[in-house]
Amino acid sequence: MNSAPGAGHRPEFRPGSPPKAPWPLEAVARRLRGVVRRLPVGPPSFLAARVLDRLLWPQLDATQRTLLRHRCIEIESVETAVRVRLVLGDRGFEVAGAGVTPVVVIRAQTTALLRLARGEDDADRLFFERRLVMEGDTEFALLLKNTLDAIGPLWAPAPR
Repeated sequence: MNSAPGAGHRPEFRPGSPPKAPWPLEAVARRLRGVVRRLPVGPPSFLAARVLDRLLWPQLDATQRTLLRHRCIEIESVETAVRVRLVLGDRGFEVAGAGVTPVVVIRAQTTALLRLARGEDDADRLFFERRLVMEGDTEFALLLKNTLDAIGPLWAPAPR
C-alpha cells in the first residue's frame, strides 16, 4: 500500500484496462459548451464577417443585398457552442450589436456547416435529416437559402 500524500485519491488502474476518467466525457463537454456560450460573440463574428466580405459579398447583386440587409443572423456550431452573429450592412458584413435579436438562428455541427459552405451537402437534406436546425422567420430563412443556392459554394473543396 502506498502511503504517499494523495495516493488514495487517484482512480484505480489495473494493467490491461483503460484508466477510469474522473468525470464522464459528455458532462465535461456540456460544461465547456456552457462556458463557451457565455463568451462574447464578437471575435468569431468579426472573423466570419471578414471571410464573408471576401467570399460572399462580391457575389451578391444589388437586389440580394437589399433583401438581406440589416437583419441579424446567428449561426451556432452545436458541439462547440461557438456562435456567430452577423448583419449585412451597406458595405459588407458586420458584427451584430449586443441588443440585436436574430431574425434567423441556424444550428448544426461544424462539419455540416463547412460541407454546406463548400457545396458538398444540401441544406434541405441536412434540415430534413435534423442535422441542421433553423429557427425564426421562415420566409427570411428561405430567402437566405435560395440566395446561397443561386450563388453556389462559397469555396471549392481542396483538390485531392
